Amino acid sequence: MSSGRGEGGGRESSALLEELRVRIADGTYAVGQLLPTQRELAEEFGVSRDTVQRVLRELKDEGWIESRQGSGSRVVKSPMHSGRVPQAAPRLRAALGPFVARAFTQRVVQLDVFTLTSESLDTHVRLQAEHIRTGEIATPERIELRMLLPSESLELPYPRALKLKGVADGADGADQLGGLQERTQQRLRDITRLHTTSLRAALRNLQTEGVVPSVNVEVRSVPLVPAFKLYLRRGAEALFGPYEVVERSIRLDEDTEIDALDVLGLGSTLIRHVNDEGDPNSTGSVFMESMQAWFDACWERLALTS
Repeated sequence: MSSGRGEGGGRESSALLEELRVRIADGTYAVGQLLPTQRELAEEFGVSRDTVQRVLRELKDEGWIESRQGSGSRVVKSPMHSGRVPQAAPRLRAALGPFVARAFTQRVVQLDVFTLTSESLDTHVRLQAEHIRTGEIATPERIELRMLLPSESLELPYPRALKLKGVADGADGADQLGGLQERTQQRLRDITRLHTTSLRAALRNLQTEGVVPSVNVEVRSVPLVPAFKLYLRRGAEALFGPYEVVERSIRLDEDTEIDALDVLGLGSTLIRHVNDEGDPNSTGSVFMESMQAWFDACWERLALTS
Protein backbone atom coordinates (compact mmCIF):
# COMPACT_ATOMS: atom_id res chain seq x y z
CA MET A 1 0.00 0.00 0.00
CA SER A 2 1.38 3.34 -0.86
CA SER A 3 1.70 6.44 1.18
CA GLY A 4 -1.41 8.54 0.81
CA ARG A 5 -1.66 11.30 -1.71
CA GLY A 6 -4.61 12.90 0.08
CA GLU A 7 -6.00 16.29 -0.70
CA GLY A 8 -2.60 17.99 -0.56
CA GLY A 9 -0.93 15.80 -3.15
CA GLY A 10 -2.44 17.55 -6.12
CA ARG A 11 -3.38 16.23 -9.53
CA GLU A 12 0.11 16.76 -10.93
CA SER A 13 1.69 14.67 -8.16
CA SER A 14 -0.94 11.96 -8.60
CA ALA A 15 -0.43 11.73 -12.36
CA LEU A 16 3.35 11.58 -12.07
CA LEU A 17 3.25 9.05 -9.23
CA GLU A 18 0.90 6.74 -11.15
CA GLU A 19 2.94 6.99 -14.35
CA LEU A 20 6.19 6.14 -12.60
CA ARG A 21 4.49 3.19 -10.88
CA VAL A 22 3.29 1.92 -14.26
CA ARG A 23 6.75 2.29 -15.78
CA ILE A 24 8.32 0.35 -12.91
CA ALA A 25 5.60 -2.31 -13.09
CA ASP A 26 5.89 -2.86 -16.85
CA GLY A 27 9.71 -2.89 -16.83
CA THR A 28 10.27 0.44 -18.56
CA TYR A 29 12.42 1.25 -15.54
CA ALA A 30 13.91 -2.12 -14.59
CA VAL A 31 15.45 -3.11 -11.26
CA GLY A 32 18.90 -1.57 -11.03
CA GLN A 33 18.15 1.14 -13.59
CA LEU A 34 18.40 4.84 -12.84
CA LEU A 35 15.27 6.94 -13.25
CA PRO A 36 15.51 10.06 -15.40
CA THR A 37 16.89 13.06 -13.55
CA GLN A 38 14.55 15.33 -11.63
CA ARG A 39 15.02 17.98 -14.31
CA GLU A 40 14.15 15.53 -17.09
CA LEU A 41 11.03 14.32 -15.26
CA ALA A 42 9.93 17.89 -14.57
CA GLU A 43 10.32 18.80 -18.25
CA GLU A 44 8.60 15.63 -19.54
CA PHE A 45 5.55 16.00 -17.31
CA GLY A 46 5.46 19.79 -17.17
CA VAL A 47 5.63 19.93 -13.39
CA SER A 48 7.87 21.67 -10.85
CA ARG A 49 10.99 20.17 -9.32
CA ASP A 50 9.21 20.29 -5.96
CA THR A 51 6.49 18.02 -7.35
CA VAL A 52 9.08 15.59 -8.72
CA GLN A 53 10.91 15.52 -5.39
CA ARG A 54 7.67 14.85 -3.51
CA VAL A 55 6.79 11.93 -5.81
CA LEU A 56 10.29 10.43 -5.62
CA ARG A 57 10.08 10.63 -1.83
CA GLU A 58 6.82 8.66 -1.93
CA LEU A 59 8.35 6.00 -4.17
CA LYS A 60 11.31 5.78 -1.80
CA ASP A 61 8.99 5.46 1.22
CA GLU A 62 7.20 2.62 -0.57
CA GLY A 63 10.52 0.84 -1.14
CA TRP A 64 10.57 0.99 -4.95
CA ILE A 65 13.61 3.25 -5.35
CA GLU A 66 16.63 4.41 -3.44
CA SER A 67 18.00 7.92 -3.83
CA ARG A 68 21.48 9.21 -3.13
CA GLN A 69 22.56 12.80 -3.46
CA GLY A 70 24.62 13.19 -6.62
CA SER A 71 23.77 9.69 -7.85
CA GLY A 72 20.09 9.99 -8.74
CA SER A 73 17.26 7.54 -8.02
CA ARG A 74 17.62 3.85 -8.79
CA VAL A 75 14.87 1.17 -8.97
CA VAL A 76 15.46 -1.45 -6.28
CA LYS A 77 12.21 -3.43 -6.42
CA SER A 78 9.36 -4.14 -8.83
CA PRO A 79 6.37 -6.52 -8.91
CA MET A 80 8.58 -9.01 -10.76
CA HIS A 81 11.54 -8.73 -8.38
CA SER A 82 11.43 -8.71 -4.59
CA GLY A 83 14.80 -7.04 -4.19
CA ARG A 84 15.47 -9.04 -1.02
CA VAL A 85 17.64 -12.16 -1.18
CA PRO A 86 19.85 -12.68 -4.25
CA GLN A 87 19.37 -16.11 -5.80
CA ALA A 88 21.44 -18.16 -8.22
CA ALA A 89 18.46 -18.40 -10.57
CA PRO A 90 15.57 -15.92 -10.47
CA ARG A 91 12.25 -17.33 -9.32
CA LEU A 92 9.35 -16.98 -11.69
CA ARG A 93 6.79 -14.67 -10.12
CA ALA A 94 3.37 -13.88 -11.45
CA ALA A 95 2.58 -10.21 -12.01
CA LEU A 96 -0.71 -8.36 -12.13
CA GLY A 97 0.09 -6.38 -15.28
CA PRO A 98 0.26 -9.38 -17.67
CA PHE A 99 -2.77 -10.94 -15.94
CA VAL A 100 -4.90 -7.84 -16.57
CA ALA A 101 -3.53 -7.58 -20.11
CA ARG A 102 -4.61 -11.17 -20.83
CA ALA A 103 -8.08 -10.40 -19.47
CA PHE A 104 -8.43 -7.44 -21.85
CA THR A 105 -7.61 -9.55 -24.92
CA GLN A 106 -10.93 -11.37 -24.47
CA ARG A 107 -14.14 -10.38 -26.26
CA VAL A 108 -15.83 -10.34 -22.85
CA VAL A 109 -13.60 -9.09 -20.04
CA GLN A 110 -14.62 -10.64 -16.71
CA LEU A 111 -12.69 -9.92 -13.52
CA ASP A 112 -13.50 -10.68 -9.88
CA VAL A 113 -11.25 -9.06 -7.27
CA PHE A 114 -10.86 -9.21 -3.48
CA THR A 115 -8.28 -6.78 -2.14
CA LEU A 116 -7.43 -4.32 0.63
CA THR A 117 -7.47 -1.33 -1.73
CA SER A 118 -7.93 -1.03 -5.48
CA GLU A 119 -4.58 0.70 -5.95
CA SER A 120 -2.68 -1.98 -7.88
CA LEU A 121 -5.64 -2.83 -10.09
CA ASP A 122 -6.36 0.82 -10.88
CA THR A 123 -2.89 1.32 -12.37
CA HIS A 124 -3.15 -1.61 -14.75
CA VAL A 125 -6.81 -1.19 -15.73
CA ARG A 126 -6.25 2.43 -16.72
CA LEU A 127 -3.32 1.32 -18.85
CA GLN A 128 -5.50 -1.21 -20.70
CA ALA A 129 -8.29 1.36 -21.11
CA GLU A 130 -5.81 3.65 -22.85
CA HIS A 131 -4.66 0.77 -25.08
CA ILE A 132 -8.29 0.27 -26.14
CA ARG A 133 -8.66 3.96 -26.99
CA THR A 134 -5.49 4.01 -29.06
CA GLY A 135 -6.35 0.80 -30.89
CA GLU A 136 -3.35 -1.09 -29.50
CA ILE A 137 -5.71 -3.92 -28.48
CA ALA A 138 -9.02 -5.05 -29.93
CA THR A 139 -12.11 -3.44 -28.43
CA PRO A 140 -13.99 -5.89 -26.17
CA GLU A 141 -17.74 -6.32 -26.51
CA ARG A 142 -18.30 -6.08 -22.77
CA ILE A 143 -16.33 -5.39 -19.58
CA GLU A 144 -17.52 -6.79 -16.25
CA LEU A 145 -15.69 -6.08 -13.00
CA ARG A 146 -16.79 -7.16 -9.54
CA MET A 147 -14.67 -6.01 -6.62
CA LEU A 148 -14.88 -6.80 -2.90
CA LEU A 149 -13.28 -4.37 -0.45
CA PRO A 150 -13.23 -4.41 3.37
CA SER A 151 -16.03 -2.46 5.03
CA GLU A 152 -15.00 1.03 6.11
CA SER A 153 -16.60 0.36 9.50
CA LEU A 154 -13.94 -2.27 10.30
CA GLU A 155 -11.02 -1.36 12.54
CA LEU A 156 -8.24 -2.92 10.51
CA PRO A 157 -5.07 -4.31 12.12
CA TYR A 158 -3.02 -2.54 9.46
CA PRO A 159 -1.91 0.07 8.81
CA ARG A 160 -1.29 0.74 12.51
CA ALA A 161 0.65 3.73 13.85
CA LEU A 162 3.58 2.72 16.05
CA LYS A 163 5.71 5.79 16.66
CA LEU A 164 5.88 9.42 15.63
CA LYS A 165 9.17 10.28 13.92
CA GLY A 166 11.40 12.54 16.01
CA VAL A 167 9.41 12.12 19.25
CA ALA A 168 10.91 10.33 22.23
CA ASP A 169 9.18 7.50 24.01
CA GLY A 170 7.18 8.31 27.13
CA ALA A 171 3.98 10.05 28.08
CA ASP A 172 4.44 12.99 25.72
CA GLY A 173 5.09 10.68 22.78
CA ALA A 174 2.10 8.51 23.68
CA ASP A 175 -0.16 11.55 23.82
CA GLN A 176 0.97 12.71 20.39
CA LEU A 177 0.60 9.22 18.99
CA GLY A 178 -2.92 8.83 20.32
CA GLY A 179 -4.70 10.67 17.52
CA LEU A 180 -2.55 9.31 14.72
CA GLN A 181 -4.16 5.88 14.49
CA GLU A 182 -7.44 7.27 13.19
CA ARG A 183 -5.54 9.45 10.73
CA THR A 184 -3.65 6.35 9.57
CA GLN A 185 -6.89 4.44 9.02
CA GLN A 186 -8.45 7.45 7.31
CA ARG A 187 -5.47 7.61 5.00
CA LEU A 188 -6.18 4.02 3.96
CA ARG A 189 -9.83 4.84 3.30
CA ASP A 190 -8.82 7.89 1.25
CA ILE A 191 -6.44 5.79 -0.87
CA THR A 192 -9.17 3.21 -1.47
CA ARG A 193 -11.78 5.80 -2.46
CA LEU A 194 -9.35 7.60 -4.73
CA HIS A 195 -8.37 4.51 -6.70
CA THR A 196 -11.85 3.01 -6.75
CA THR A 197 -13.20 6.26 -8.22
CA SER A 198 -10.36 6.38 -10.74
CA LEU A 199 -10.86 2.77 -11.81
CA ARG A 200 -14.63 3.17 -12.19
CA ALA A 201 -14.19 6.30 -14.28
CA ALA A 202 -11.55 4.73 -16.52
CA LEU A 203 -13.87 1.86 -17.46
CA ARG A 204 -17.23 3.65 -17.50
CA ASN A 205 -15.82 6.41 -19.68
CA LEU A 206 -15.14 3.78 -22.35
CA GLN A 207 -18.89 3.20 -22.57
CA THR A 208 -19.79 6.89 -22.24
CA GLU A 209 -17.44 7.70 -25.12
CA GLY A 210 -18.96 4.93 -27.26
CA VAL A 211 -15.74 2.92 -27.35
CA VAL A 212 -16.99 -0.22 -25.54
CA PRO A 213 -20.69 -1.15 -25.95
CA SER A 214 -21.24 -2.41 -22.39
CA VAL A 215 -19.37 -1.77 -19.14
CA ASN A 216 -20.48 -2.90 -15.68
CA VAL A 217 -18.33 -2.05 -12.66
CA GLU A 218 -19.72 -3.00 -9.25
CA VAL A 219 -17.96 -2.59 -5.92
CA ARG A 220 -19.21 -4.13 -2.69
CA SER A 221 -17.88 -4.08 0.88
CA VAL A 222 -17.52 -7.10 3.15
CA PRO A 223 -16.88 -7.35 6.92
CA LEU A 224 -13.59 -9.16 6.31
CA VAL A 225 -9.97 -8.14 6.89
CA PRO A 226 -8.02 -9.15 3.76
CA ALA A 227 -5.12 -11.44 4.62
CA PHE A 228 -4.58 -11.97 0.88
CA LYS A 229 -5.48 -10.46 -2.46
CA LEU A 230 -7.32 -12.49 -5.09
CA TYR A 231 -7.81 -11.82 -8.80
CA LEU A 232 -10.03 -14.17 -10.83
CA ARG A 233 -10.58 -14.47 -14.56
CA ARG A 234 -13.68 -16.59 -14.37
CA GLY A 235 -13.03 -20.12 -15.54
CA ALA A 236 -9.53 -19.28 -16.77
CA GLU A 237 -6.91 -18.28 -14.19
CA ALA A 238 -6.33 -16.72 -10.80
CA LEU A 239 -3.68 -14.73 -8.99
CA PHE A 240 -3.44 -15.24 -5.24
CA GLY A 241 -1.06 -13.42 -2.93
CA PRO A 242 -0.80 -13.11 0.86
CA TYR A 243 -0.23 -9.68 2.33
CA GLU A 244 3.13 -9.47 4.09
CA VAL A 245 3.05 -7.39 7.26
CA VAL A 246 6.06 -5.07 7.52
CA GLU A 247 7.20 -2.16 9.65
CA ARG A 248 7.89 0.95 7.60
CA SER A 249 7.62 4.71 7.54
CA ILE A 250 4.36 6.33 6.45
CA ARG A 251 4.03 10.00 5.63
CA LEU A 252 0.61 11.30 6.67
CA ASP A 253 1.31 14.78 5.35
CA GLU A 254 4.28 17.02 4.61
CA ASP A 255 5.02 17.51 8.32
CA THR A 256 4.05 14.17 9.85
CA GLU A 257 5.95 10.92 9.36
CA ILE A 258 5.35 7.86 11.53
CA ASP A 259 6.56 4.32 11.99
CA ALA A 260 3.73 1.92 11.27
CA LEU A 261 2.77 -1.67 10.70
CA ASP A 262 1.60 -1.92 7.11
CA VAL A 263 1.32 -4.49 4.35
CA LEU A 264 2.99 -4.75 0.99
CA GLY A 265 0.39 -4.17 -1.71
CA LEU A 266 2.10 -3.39 -5.01
CA GLY A 267 5.04 -5.56 -3.97
CA SER A 268 3.24 -8.63 -2.62
CA THR A 269 4.14 -11.99 -4.16
CA LEU A 270 1.42 -13.34 -6.46
CA ILE A 271 0.93 -17.02 -7.28
CA ARG A 272 -0.76 -17.95 -10.55
CA HIS A 273 -3.26 -20.82 -10.82
CA VAL A 274 -4.65 -21.94 -14.18
CA ASN A 275 -7.85 -23.88 -14.79
CA ASP A 276 -7.22 -27.12 -16.65
CA GLU A 277 -10.38 -27.83 -18.62
CA GLY A 278 -9.11 -31.32 -19.42
CA ASP A 279 -8.53 -32.25 -15.79
CA PRO A 280 -11.07 -31.00 -13.25
CA ASN A 281 -9.02 -32.64 -10.48
CA SER A 282 -5.81 -30.79 -11.22
CA THR A 283 -4.46 -28.40 -8.57
CA GLY A 284 -5.22 -25.37 -10.74
CA SER A 285 -8.75 -26.47 -11.53
CA VAL A 286 -9.58 -27.24 -7.90
CA PHE A 287 -8.13 -23.92 -6.75
CA MET A 288 -10.10 -21.99 -9.37
CA GLU A 289 -13.35 -23.75 -8.56
CA SER A 290 -12.99 -23.35 -4.79
CA MET A 291 -11.92 -19.69 -4.85
CA GLN A 292 -14.61 -18.74 -7.37
CA ALA A 293 -17.19 -20.38 -5.10
CA TRP A 294 -15.75 -18.51 -2.10
CA PHE A 295 -15.89 -15.18 -3.95
CA ASP A 296 -19.46 -15.76 -5.20
CA ALA A 297 -20.64 -16.67 -1.68
CA CYS A 298 -19.09 -13.53 -0.18
CA TRP A 299 -20.55 -11.44 -3.01
CA GLU A 300 -24.08 -12.77 -2.57
CA ARG A 301 -24.26 -13.36 1.19
CA LEU A 302 -21.89 -11.01 2.97
CA ALA A 303 -21.36 -7.99 0.73
CA LEU A 304 -23.10 -4.62 0.69
CA THR A 305 -23.05 -2.28 -2.30
CA SER A 306 -20.53 0.53 -1.83
